[in-house]
Amino acid sequence: MTRLPALMLQGTGSDVGKSLLVAGLARAYTRRGLKVRPFKPQNMSNNAGVTSEGGEIGRAQMLQARAAGIAPSVDMNPVLLKPQSERGAQVVVQGRVFGEAQARDYHTLKPQLLPRVIESFERLGANADLVLVEGAGSPAEVNLRQGDIANMGFAEAADVPVVMVGDIDRGGVIASLVGTMALLEPDERARIRAYIINKFRGDPALFDDALSIIAARTGLACLGIVPHLADAKRLPAEDAVALDSFAPEDRTGDAIRIAVPRLARIANFDDLDPLMAEPDVAVTVVEPGEPLPGDADLVILPGSKATVGDLRDLKAQGWDIDLAAHIRRGGWVLGICAGYQMLGQTVADPDGIEGAAGTEPGLGLLDVETVLAGDKRLTEVTARDVETGADFTGYEMHIGETTGDGIARPMIEIDGRPDGAVAPSGRVMGCYVHGLFAADGFRHRFLARLRKRAVSGLAFEAEVDEALDRVADGVEQALDLDRLLAIAAGDQSQVSKVTAISP
Repeated sequence: MTRLPALMLQGTGSDVGKSLLVAGLARAYTRRGLKVRPFKPQNMSNNAGVTSEGGEIGRAQMLQARAAGIAPSVDMNPVLLKPQSERGAQVVVQGRVFGEAQARDYHTLKPQLLPRVIESFERLGANADLVLVEGAGSPAEVNLRQGDIANMGFAEAADVPVVMVGDIDRGGVIASLVGTMALLEPDERARIRAYIINKFRGDPALFDDALSIIAARTGLACLGIVPHLADAKRLPAEDAVALDSFAPEDRTGDAIRIAVPRLARIANFDDLDPLMAEPDVAVTVVEPGEPLPGDADLVILPGSKATVGDLRDLKAQGWDIDLAAHIRRGGWVLGICAGYQMLGQTVADPDGIEGAAGTEPGLGLLDVETVLAGDKRLTEVTARDVETGADFTGYEMHIGETTGDGIARPMIEIDGRPDGAVAPSGRVMGCYVHGLFAADGFRHRFLARLRKRAVSGLAFEAEVDEALDRVADGVEQALDLDRLLAIAAGDQSQVSKVTAISP
């Protein structure tokens, strides 16, 4: 294949900040007038978005495309794994469902997927000045090296230079960088041109001695020390790992309180981001083992990659009982996508799409029934809220058809087509559309139904772009962008010679 101007960021581990750095670099280089394309060969996440082609890719690549000022494409994330169980995942290839695979089976499948990955990479780079590639996890997972398409396997096949990213915030960054290099094969080490220290807090001068130690052990130069970027929390999270460190904003007084049960296979939870950004809204993600808070104004049942399994888990947690008590107190309930399906009378899976075939009783809060069958619906939509008349855009991403008497009272209309249902009380409702709260007008009118409030003035989409600009500012100040660009172009004068690892 023809060598494309590309640079791959790999990490010493998961969640070291690769996605954010690619987004920041994409915005920074785009502001310089370059045509930038983000690319991740293989992603694993249940947080996904819909592209204009009617395909799905990881949420991180949706954000990176936005940072680059371009429409997202299925080629930006040709392989997406969406976990459905502890050992299995749905495999999405170039935006469409390819099949399902257990973890062991997937490793034998990867060599068949590499040509599709390279195809997407070449197609994406055909009209680009720079392709920014994001690795997955760490190349030091050498037990998974055979057939790899996410890290060194892809870098080797596409002949892309690599810059390693280490996360100092979690500790042990010296050992992470040195250990990663020690585990790689000589040709893989030679492909790594330099490294970046990420998420630094305090005075970078305190790390000077460490730079010398890392250079002596690896022969690599540091291209910069990126500080902890506070604006990162204002951007959509890549996957549910972000919920492990979720800390709700301190909202006191007359805040509108929203509770969200953390489902085991929670999906597309960035639906909550606009609500979290509101100054008079307090969102609590309720962990398993904890009850739904009694003072909640609204409970949102979010999306899920395993509707039936998460519905059973919800009941096992006793959240169905908490939900019934919440409704008796006059509380509101909203189900989004899988959450909407759970609110009905039954969820049937006759073909065993999610596991064993069968039917699970729903929560019985809406007079609808769902059958999980047919093709996955993946489409961008324009919708209107029936109650308030507020317009918004969003996307559908689901398998299943919902029917029943309840749909005679829809929650929304999609291009004139009714969708969702509202209970006779008007306080329990659901629909299939994700992204609805990103619309400022709809969000305010919906919240004002829960409690009288003044318009906050939050312009959510503008806030996301401002946060991307600030992240780009921080990345540009911390890193040598000219040298990174030279490495991407194949300038051998920018390569640090890798020396033998000291004992």
